[in-house]
Parts: sequence; C-alpha cells; structure tokens
Amino acid sequence: YDICLADDGELSTVCYRPEGLDRLVQQTNFSKKELQVLYRGFKNECPSGVVNEETFKSIYSQFFPQGDSGMYAHFLFDTFDIHSNGTVSFEDFVINLSIILRGSITDKLNWAFNLYDLNKDGCITREEMTDIMNSIYDMMGKYTYPSMKDNAPKEHVDSFFQKMDKNNDGVVTIEEFLDTCQKDENIMQSMHLFDNVI
Repeated sequence: YDICLADDGELSTVCYRPEGLDRLVQQTNFSKKELQVLYRGFKNECPSGVVNEETFKSIYSQFFPQGDSGMYAHFLFDTFDIHSNGTVSFEDFVINLSIILRGSITDKLNWAFNLYDLNKDGCITREEMTDIMNSIYDMMGKYTYPSMKDNAPKEHVDSFFQKMDKNNDGVVTIEEFLDTCQKDENIMQSMHLFDNVI
C-alpha cells in the first residue's frame, strides 16, 4: 500500500501510507470492500496520496464549467482538510464522504454547519453565509439560471437568518441551526436525498 513519488524529478521522495483499512472501517460507515474501491479511485486520481486545494478546484471546474467554482471549492476544501494542513489525505476524504453519504441526520447537519462556519469559531455570521451563497451562485453560473436576480444571494441569507437566528443576535449557533433544521420538514427531506448514492 505504499505510494512513493519523486517531486518534479527532484530527489525528495514523498511516501504516503494510508492507515489500516480496519481502522477506517471503524471510523466510517463504509465496508472494507467499499474502502478498497474508493482507495483505488483515489490513488488513480492522486498518485501522491494527498489532494491539495488546486486539485479540488480543477475537479470542481470540470463539474461546473459554466460558472466560477473556485471560491466554493476553496470553502469545501477547508472543510475536508480535517487537520488544517493544506492537504486532504485518503482518510480525510473518506471520513468526510462517509458523513455526507452515510452519516446520521445530526452528523450531516453538523458537517453542513462546519462548512458554513468559515472561520470555524462555532457560529455562522451574515458575512460567512453571504460568502457561501455568493460562491454557490457563482459556481452555478449566470447562464444556468438566467432569471436569477443579482440580489438572490442576499435574499437567501435574509431568509436563512430569519429562520435560524432565534435570539436575533446576528449569529447562528450550532444549537440554533440543529434545532431549526430538525423541525423543518423540507430540510429534513432534502437531507435524505443523498442516503443511497453509493
């Protein structure tokens, strides 16, 4: 399972060994077989065993050629980069994927909150939500939704805070977020959409 590669023909060699699959079976909701398949795909795409932010951005730009996905990919990368070291390892990748695809509703909501909480201080500000919304609209591209008004992201943020910010203090805490989402039928239904993807 060792992967080694020389950096740009230099002598420095980066070696990377994924932690035991057994441990990942315990840490995720994937079976050993699924992890092996995921690992093969990951190794294929990322021979070095890790993904950097540029790789994330190039993957997203292929999925959303009609828009600018750079900012959204940056936010997503930050969430996947569990150890905040500028790279996403196979472990980081499957732990995040496991939450998104197989996690409990609470796990998924916590993950989403963490994505929106850009500076990871435990609450979502209007600025953070606005940045995320703008990045999503940029990624979708003007041509996908030509009827989309320029103030759509702002309206989205306003309704988010109106719904979520229970004590009107201008920030949404994880408690407010979980409480509101779990009482909202539409949000709960959309959280189930991804359950059977893999």
